[in-house]
Amino acid sequence: MVMEISNLRKTINVLSMISALAAIIFDYLGQTFLYSICKPLTTVLILSLLFFVTNNRMWQFKNIIIAALIFCLIGDVLLLKEEYFVFGLGSFLIGHLLFATGFIKLEGFQFHWALLFILMTIGGGLFIWLRPDLGSMEIPVGVYVIVIVFMAWQGTGLFLKQQQKVYCLIGIAVLLFMFSDTIIAINKFKTTFKLSGLVILITYWLSISLIANASFLILRKKS
Repeated sequence: MVMEISNLRKTINVLSMISALAAIIFDYLGQTFLYSICKPLTTVLILSLLFFVTNNRMWQFKNIIIAALIFCLIGDVLLLKEEYFVFGLGSFLIGHLLFATGFIKLEGFQFHWALLFILMTIGGGLFIWLRPDLGSMEIPVGVYVIVIVFMAWQGTGLFLKQQQKVYCLIGIAVLLFMFSDTIIAINKFKTTFKLSGLVILITYWLSISLIANASFLILRKKS
C-alpha cells in the first residue's frame, strides 16, 4: 500500500511536469487557448496530490493547504486576463494567508526576528523601488508585500526551528514564491525582460509543488 501511494505521488508529479512544460511551450508559441488550459491544469494536478493521503488527526492542516492551493488555482485563471489582475492578486493574497495559517498549525507561530528583518528589508526595498510606478495599485501591492513576507517568514521559520528535510522543502518553496511574485511585480510595474514569463511559471509551479509534496509527506509521516 505504501509503495502504491509513493508511485501515485511520483506519477502525479510527472504529469504535473508534463503539463507545466506544455503550458510553457504554448505560452512561448503564443497559443493562448492551449496555454489557458494547461496553466490551470498544472495547478489542478499539483493540488490533486493531497486528495490521495489521509490523516484524521491533521485534517485541519490538510484542508487549509488544499484551500490555499485552490485560491492559487483561482488566481491562475484570473491572471489569464489582464483586466482581472487585481482580483488575481487578491486570490493569491488569500492563498498566502492560508499557507501561513497551515504552517502555524504545524509547529506554532515562529518568532525568528532576524529572519523577519531580512525578509521585510527585501520586501520593503522592492516596494519602495516600485512605488513611483504603482499608481492606484500602491495600497493593494503594499498589502500583498506584507502578506507574502509574513508567509515566507512562517515557512522558512519552520525549517530554522526543526531543520527537517520536509521543512526545508517548505522553506525553499516560500522563498521561490516570493521570488516569482517579485518578478511579476517588476515585469508589470517596472520593466519587462526577456523570458520573464518562463522564470515566473517555473518558480511558481516549483513552489506550490514543493509545498504540496512536503504537505503530502508530513501527512503520511504523522498519520
